[in-house]
Amino acid sequence: MSSESASSNDYGARIEALARQLGLDFYPVSFELVPSSFMTEIAVYGLPVRMRHWSFGVRYIHHLVHQQMGNSRIFEVMFPGNPCHAYMVDSNSLAENTLVTAHVLGHADFAKNNQLFARFIAMAGGRILEQSAARARRIEEALQRHGQERVEAVLDAALALEQHIDVNAELHRAPYPLAAPVKTDSAPGPFRQRYQDLPGEPPAAPAAAPPRPGVPPHAEYDLLWFIARYAPELADWERDIFLAVREESFYFYPVYACQIMNEGWASYWHARLLREARFLPAELYLDAIKSHSDVVRPYAGESQLALSLNPYHLGFSLWERIVERDGVAEARRICREDDDFSFIRNYLDTEMVEQLDLFVYESRKDGETKIVSRDIHAIREAILGAKYNYGAPCIAVSQLNEDGSLVLRHDHLRDGRGLDLSQAERVMEYVGRIWRRPVSLHTVDFRGLARLISYPPRPSGAVV
Repeated sequence: MSSESASSNDYGARIEALARQLGLDFYPVSFELVPSSFMTEIAVYGLPVRMRHWSFGVRYIHHLVHQQMGNSRIFEVMFPGNPCHAYMVDSNSLAENTLVTAHVLGHADFAKNNQLFARFIAMAGGRILEQSAARARRIEEALQRHGQERVEAVLDAALALEQHIDVNAELHRAPYPLAAPVKTDSAPGPFRQRYQDLPGEPPAAPAAAPPRPGVPPHAEYDLLWFIARYAPELADWERDIFLAVREESFYFYPVYACQIMNEGWASYWHARLLREARFLPAELYLDAIKSHSDVVRPYAGESQLALSLNPYHLGFSLWERIVERDGVAEARRICREDDDFSFIRNYLDTEMVEQLDLFVYESRKDGETKIVSRDIHAIREAILGAKYNYGAPCIAVSQLNEDGSLVLRHDHLRDGRGLDLSQAERVMEYVGRIWRRPVSLHTVDFRGLARLISYPPRPSGAVV
């Protein structure tokens, strides 16, 4: 072990002790140093070991291009659970890894105490790395038995729908009931009983059999679950792939829904821990604080306006003000109870918008970019709009016909989004090949005109 690694371990242990002293409460954290290439793979795949698919290769190339252009650098990746797992790049400096250690402890505290994280970790299990590796092994076995073409077709459809889960439902769901609930009459009172017992009164008619409920009995937004349960010709291994992708989507949802809160909380605590870590040498402290400034800065470059939001900067600024104004106890209550939607709507006010110089902009096709609003409501919705419904359009199963054909509907009024029709056609092709019956999607185009996308395709441009 190098002297720098030994120093890093020593400082890490002392920072962890300081974090507990300051009131942070977290599951054990396992830290591991890895090469930058492996860190890139983790960032692209989302997990250290995950099912193989061509789409991850596309993301890997995209990420490498951004790295080579200097637009992104990964210091760490942390996976919440019990225990938490944190990976740090082995080329990080001692100052950077000291900062990362403090940052990860903030994440671990958030993941243990936030109610949304707690609910989803309880459903999906706290050992995501082991679970994802086991799922990857099962899919590798399916590749050996059934061939790449068949397995890849299932993964194409499942990963194209990975955001289409119902986050308000349970991970482990029973199928729809086979019969509608029977409404039982209460026992007759004395008045009704008197007339039922009169001579010559016909006997009460037997209750009619309850009608068989339709499938689905209501609009079903959990497309992965519905296809896994009701696709007419899926083999068990194919259903297993859909359920595996769905389970991982449940695990990732709180990370997505709390990104601003979570990154801001971790940034607030790493800054505070560094500030109160009197045992750090002055030079190391200054280098770590410089790294902190790089992480939470609002701008893409020197004196350059940022046209994309830095969640670290926004979250850090909001938490810093909450703690200063209302205290740590109130901040911890917010940490437990909120997600990004309530956090931004409740705590991003006009004063903070002005302080952070936030605005809504639009870019025209001719390349011109201009500010269109500084209204607080418009800014909140610009931040949150893309996060609604896991960032996916609201698509629901509306009908399963007797011939097995499937009807989907896009609730465009609910999500306020139109569909990219060419992309929707590709997804419908993936779904149709797995459903193995006709599939249709009712949606609207960018003009608000009704459109029908089908697989197998109907005449081009069919209008409903």
